[in-house]
Amino acid sequence: MDVQSIDQLAQRLASLVPPGLAQARNDLEVNFRDVLAQGLRRLDLVTREEFDVQLQLLARTRARIDELEQRIADLEASQGARGH
Repeated sequence: MDVQSIDQLAQRLASLVPPGLAQARNDLEVNFRDVLAQGLRRLDLVTREEFDVQLQLLARTRARIDELEQRIADLEASQGARGH
């Protein structure tokens, strides 16, 4: 989540404060922004780019596992044919 998204969310939350509390609204918006940013940092999220790299690595790993499983099945089949 980028800074602009955090700002927009903080503004939306602050807009829920009654209009008569204008100063409180501004203070709350600043506090909302800080709390949201801190919370997101604690979540230890990855970027979309990092996620995509890991997704590609997982796809390559899955393909390699499928290939190795097929090789094992072929070896077992040929071993079974020799044993009979």
